[in-house]
Amino acid sequence: MISRLPFMAVLTLILISCGDDDAVPKPVGYFRIDTPDHAYVSKQGHCPFIFETSAYSRLEFIQDTDGPPICWFDIHYPNYKAKIHMTYKPVENNLREYLEESRNLTYEHQIKATRINATLIDKPEDKLYGLLYELGGNVASPLQFYLTDSVNHFVRGSLYFEAHPNPDSLKPVMEFITRDISHFIETFTWDETSLLMTQ
Repeated sequence: MISRLPFMAVLTLILISCGDDDAVPKPVGYFRIDTPDHAYVSKQGHCPFIFETSAYSRLEFIQDTDGPPICWFDIHYPNYKAKIHMTYKPVENNLREYLEESRNLTYEHQIKATRINATLIDKPEDKLYGLLYELGGNVASPLQFYLTDSVNHFVRGSLYFEAHPNPDSLKPVMEFITRDISHFIETFTWDETSLLMTQ
């Protein structure tokens, strides 16, 4: 005769495990991203300005073989698949045009942005003026800024990631690069003796 003990034990386990609790889905998880301590190096290149950028980034200049060196470059963070696209333009009675273009490029992201915060940059002792835009939501470029002396120079920067925008998963890197951009602006100075100014 088959023993009923194992059958009763299995049946009891099934009944205990079938409670009234509903299954709860696990929240979405992201890979942990560790960032190093901030460290900076001074840079210039073919630009009429000097600045400090992260020691963990590298400058990638755009080469123009048909003319003199131009000051268009990327501050590339290879470990985080991020780039800050930098463009320089000399001002020739067209500052208003540059300002409007910069504003339009920022507000093109308004469709996806949950917020756009603008911080004024006003350092008259360094002849440095501008705006820093922080965009919330799943935008392609969450940080953008411009700097000018209001007479001769205009510089624009915009941060892009080589990944689908997701502010939750990118938060540690965003905080890291945001601090780097703040340091870039704090250490930024015009250099009237540079290569561009002597050509």
